[in-house]
Amino acid sequence: MKIKFLILSLAFACTLLSCTDKKHEHKGSEEAMEHSDSDEWPDMDSFHMVMAEAFHAYKDSTNLEPAKRLAEEMAKEAETWASSSLPEKVNTEAVKAQLNKLKADTRSLADQIKNGASDEIIGVSLKTLHDSFHGIMESWNGASEGHEHEH
Repeated sequence: MKIKFLILSLAFACTLLSCTDKKHEHKGSEEAMEHSDSDEWPDMDSFHMVMAEAFHAYKDSTNLEPAKRLAEEMAKEAETWASSSLPEKVNTEAVKAQLNKLKADTRSLADQIKNGASDEIIGVSLKTLHDSFHGIMESWNGASEGHEHEH
């Protein structure tokens, strides 16, 4: 009977701990919570997910099918990203210009694909988009020495 009580108590404690709000794990300090929030840029992450799926196939095996399939979604993600409010640390005219260029260039890629552009042209456009995206990421990461991002 004691063993059952102990097991049920442990299970309850584990369930309770797994349901807690993660922000409270920052020792309650407002500074820690602000730092946590400032380390996220959901619009960048959302675009990155689509870009990574499109670009890796091309980089790894010159397969453009994912890029062709995802071009319209990537253009919509870039449009959403460019029109959203920016986190304070990147709320600059330079980053706004980079995002607007990314938005225009992703729309151009989607249109190229719709209009039957050659694989060579699509590949060059995709690489340019990837490089532009990394320029924005470097702004976000402060171009810190320790940052490495493999693509």
